[in-house]
Amino acid sequence: MFRLQGSKVLAVDMTGDAVKAKNGSMVAYDGQMAFKKLSGGGEGLRGMVTRRLTGEQMTVMEVRGQGTCWFADRASEINLVRLQGDKLHVESSNLLATDAGLRTGTTFTGLRGASQGNGLFTTTVEGHGQAAIMSDGPAVVLRVSPQYPLTVDPGAYIAHQGHVRQSFQSGVTFRTLFGEGGGEAFQIRFEGDGLVYVQPSERNTIAGDL
Repeated sequence: MFRLQGSKVLAVDMTGDAVKAKNGSMVAYDGQMAFKKLSGGGEGLRGMVTRRLTGEQMTVMEVRGQGTCWFADRASEINLVRLQGDKLHVESSNLLATDAGLRTGTTFTGLRGASQGNGLFTTTVEGHGQAAIMSDGPAVVLRVSPQYPLTVDPGAYIAHQGHVRQSFQSGVTFRTLFGEGGGEAFQIRFEGDGLVYVQPSERNTIAGDL
């Protein structure tokens, strides 16, 4: 079972089952634990090869045992997401851990990924269980509905779930409105019905100031 201790430490109570977590994110454990490094971030050879070709880096370890294991990464805020057969799309750098009931893979995101330097694919998590995602500062969860589509700065985007269509468009960004943009201007538009997770701090990008 996943639970938070404060907002920056994830505690996982284990009874012989396994959890997949970002490599090097374990900070403490009690009981008996076994650690195994996994290559890639998706399931099987296809996921491994896809990540190598696109530069989408995600080094994962499997933890299995009896007891409690604690995870954290660079004092990032941690947010728990419960999936009930649906799919979560999340930037690989923002995924901390998934429990044994979830499958991970990759999905094509098009130009949005290229503009951020994160590759043309992003991580998918699906099934029944919990995932822990990270944010630089407390994450904000925004609702997308058919009546109210949502536009997001790509540097602040973390993840999304639900029946959401995603498109990548050029145009004026929030920074260029205030004369702070110096490069190409991109935005992510979400339509449909679901949730989008954003952080109050923008990642550095390579396609100009977004």
